[in-house]
Amino acid sequence: MTRRIKKRKIAAMILNKTTIHRTLLLLGVFVLGACAAPRPAVGFQSDGFSRPAAREVIAAGFENITERYIVAIGAETFAPEGLRGLGAIDPEFAIEKSANELLVKIGANVITRMTLPDNGDTDAWTDLVIDVVVMSRSHSKELALASPEKIYEAIFDGILSHLDIYSRYAGIKEAARNRAKRDGFGGIGIRFKMVGGQPLITRVLPKTPALRAGLKINDVITAIDGDPTTGLLRNTIGERLRGPVNSHALLRVRRGNGKEPMEFNLERIHIVPQTVSYAQTGGVVYLKISSFNRGTAQEVLKKMKKANRQLGPNLKGVILDMRGNPGGLLKQSIEVADLFLAQGKISQTSGRHPDSVQRYEAGGRDMAFGKPIIVLLDGMSASASEVTAAALQDRGRAVVVGTSSFGKGTVQTILRLPNDGEMTLTWSRLMAPSGYIIHELGVFPTICTAGASGDGSALFDDIPAQRIRTSAVLEAWHRVGFEDKKGRQDLRAFCPPERRSLATDSKIARRLIENKALYTRMLNLTAAAAAAR
Repeated sequence: MTRRIKKRKIAAMILNKTTIHRTLLLLGVFVLGACAAPRPAVGFQSDGFSRPAAREVIAAGFENITERYIVAIGAETFAPEGLRGLGAIDPEFAIEKSANELLVKIGANVITRMTLPDNGDTDAWTDLVIDVVVMSRSHSKELALASPEKIYEAIFDGILSHLDIYSRYAGIKEAARNRAKRDGFGGIGIRFKMVGGQPLITRVLPKTPALRAGLKINDVITAIDGDPTTGLLRNTIGERLRGPVNSHALLRVRRGNGKEPMEFNLERIHIVPQTVSYAQTGGVVYLKISSFNRGTAQEVLKKMKKANRQLGPNLKGVILDMRGNPGGLLKQSIEVADLFLAQGKISQTSGRHPDSVQRYEAGGRDMAFGKPIIVLLDGMSASASEVTAAALQDRGRAVVVGTSSFGKGTVQTILRLPNDGEMTLTWSRLMAPSGYIIHELGVFPTICTAGASGDGSALFDDIPAQRIRTSAVLEAWHRVGFEDKKGRQDLRAFCPPERRSLATDSKIARRLIENKALYTRMLNLTAAAAAAR
């Protein structure tokens, strides 16, 4: 992108699998990738425990927690929780902590007593944890057989589970998958689902080796590099299809009822999954943003340029559909908002670490040239999607239609550990341009569609009558304090968060774009509420 955004450092979000929390943990949690530089590894072994290597990993994790977590917390508080986490490996393992002493037990047997380090001495607490692990491995078969990665996972899970739901540890394999989602990966350019125990191609991406080689939708991949795919898990197949850029994947494919298998030798390229889809009807541009990865803002820019080429002055408006969007990279959400704002604040963050305090401002031209913008949100819109929506709403640039969003407004920094695992730590809170804190509140829609279905005509006709109520809620939304938990929940109840995919919201959005007078009145409503804070 050639557009300039004023910033010091740009944070990012990764934000959860089958539940919204899990989706946020994998995609939508905000992260600062700049802090992810790995340290040199020291003697890491996949089949044995190395004390120097373990100390390096544990020390890095402890240092990051004490320096970067949003709330000050010392190792004297979290280290014992890490040790208790070893009980996930051996349920017989236990510790008892008194004022000055740590008792370590395997079952009924006390294996050691240790004097507690001074409060605030993170290095000493790191050594104590390593000493306990080494000694316990001599008394516990389960701990002795556990891989180093299993031990790191138990310790860090024990600690981070007591902090907040978005702080977490990802082991080597999971961290690699997470990085692929954020940054892209070496791949061939297909999407697939499992049918009858084998991968069936559901999409062939444009400008990829798969398309150039002639792979087609409904092709069944029967072997990868000579190994049959039958019986393999979906994740395993995905891992085998990915690999270093410029490496090769040899596929055996069954097409239709053909008896003879087909073979394809594909050279992997760097692939960033597409997150933006485009449609245009009657001068209204529809952009569906499913998540925010490294290519999202560039995709939106390209599609807006396409719309302007196709429509020119006939562009009536833009619908940004972020329903179900769990988030992603914060930098990308800032840049997407910047595509529709010519100047002014986009967002700001506040935390304990100096680098967590950021202010983001727009610095370019509005790619919609002042035409109406509608943002669609629902109860599954979280994190990065809330940043974009709050910026456009607060700045009087868009009308939000839908339900209250999820309310995930913390920023996470992702820290790469010496073993190539990752620690995700909550380190700041996000604020909308007007200053309200998004976390556990979300973004309130100017037009609430909770419970609505059909063509939305009755709801649309009732919009003018709801203006006074909406205005009052929006003003209260901008004033409510972060510590007022009940007040925040009560406000969310005015438009309960729902998972929505019905066409109702899109139909209301289109009608609002067509009704310029009503659009302007609703736009002024949100701008006035933001200004009244």
